[in-house]
Amino acid sequence: MGRKFLSTRRISTLLLGAVVFSGCIFKPEFTRPEVIKETSYRDESPSPDTIADLKWWEVFNDPKLEKLISTALNENRNLLVALARIDQARGLLGVARPDQFPQVQAQGLALRADTYLVSDVQFPPQNDFALFAPLSFEVDLWGKYASATEAQRAELIASDQGYRAATLSLVAEVASTYLRLLNLDRQLEISQRTVKNRRSYTVIIKERWKGGYTNKLDFDQAQIQEKEAEATVIFFQRQVRQTENAMSVLLGHTPHAIERSGPKTNPISLKKIPAGTPAMLLERRPDVRAAEESARAALMRVGVARSMQYPGIGLSGLIGLNSGDVSTLFSADGRVWSVGGAFLGPLIDLGKSWSRTTAAEAEAEQALRSYEQVVLQAVREVEDAMIAIRTYDAENKVRTEQVTAASSGDMLSRARYDNGIASFLEVLNTQTSLFESQLSQSASEQLYLTSIIQLYKALGGGWQRKEGDVKLPAKGWEFYQ
Repeated sequence: MGRKFLSTRRISTLLLGAVVFSGCIFKPEFTRPEVIKETSYRDESPSPDTIADLKWWEVFNDPKLEKLISTALNENRNLLVALARIDQARGLLGVARPDQFPQVQAQGLALRADTYLVSDVQFPPQNDFALFAPLSFEVDLWGKYASATEAQRAELIASDQGYRAATLSLVAEVASTYLRLLNLDRQLEISQRTVKNRRSYTVIIKERWKGGYTNKLDFDQAQIQEKEAEATVIFFQRQVRQTENAMSVLLGHTPHAIERSGPKTNPISLKKIPAGTPAMLLERRPDVRAAEESARAALMRVGVARSMQYPGIGLSGLIGLNSGDVSTLFSADGRVWSVGGAFLGPLIDLGKSWSRTTAAEAEAEQALRSYEQVVLQAVREVEDAMIAIRTYDAENKVRTEQVTAASSGDMLSRARYDNGIASFLEVLNTQTSLFESQLSQSASEQLYLTSIIQLYKALGGGWQRKEGDVKLPAKGWEFYQ
């Protein structure tokens, strides 16, 4: 009796150990691929600081822009889609993880049957009443369900990071569109001022032509310049309206007028623009984190595929009540139970299970290489933004000097023409140069400020939520850690 008890205890211990330590044989271990080897960017010294540490409302000092960003974060449709993907991934994780544990169901039965129709011997109608609790459990010996759960957990984290990446992109796009609107307002104002000046000058040329002090060609050329400026006004009016429409969609609204500050407003509050180190991108950029988790999920699915090459061990049991009379259903005589086990695995499947593994390994390889590409692209975006900041700043300073020179040239050429020293062609050239240089200076200013926003985005800043905004729903997946 003692030996029998000892043997049973040993068997129970072995079975318990098999359950506890199952799931580890084919479950892969994910290692982040090494992509970044440089310790600094091309033109920057390594720094522990980065503007990505700043929250987006600390980057902008324009209340109207902040209001637009808050509205977009609450109502942008693409962002709401990304938010729904988190809920979907959370639900799928809730579907995957329970497979690692015993499943208990409830089953009830109430039956009355008459065998007269199927038998020559007539029996009285028979009753059958039952309440069962079937139990099933597949021992995760090869790690199939552990790998599947880990894959789905990684997909959930990737969805969360994808939402943050969408938030970051939305903040940057709203800010960039706002800057574009301010630039268009400036250029429209320049164009309208140019039309006014050219119109008044056309009147003067007309009077001089009528008085015989100039020829008809000068008057025609003045009209051409005036109409060119008028056409430019119409062009920028169209651009303003279409950009407002684009901003409205970002806000999750139908097209409407966008409230904004004056054209000369600078909504960027940054004084210093530190970039940190390339390695920081691995932790700060949500799209990089999402790609890493997607690669992890793909690798875990390799473990699932490998496990399906080997037999699965299943345990089943049943406990319940069964009786032909409902009055005795809950008596001792009505108790029933059963327990058993089985295994099922591929014997001859013509290479199907191995092909499934090959396909999963290829998918994991694709995901790993995609992650590496995302990292490379992230570093490139930072480098591009930094050189854009430096060069657009220098270009804007040159354009500003160009406007000063063009303004002086315009005044001098008009004076020379009025005094009969220069031809009207000289006036036309200086007017055109002034107009173009003013438009170019405004555009370079916008590109400089936009490149700061692009650097902020490229470094992984801007996905945080401001207090009072709609927040992410409770993650709910801490339970599945």
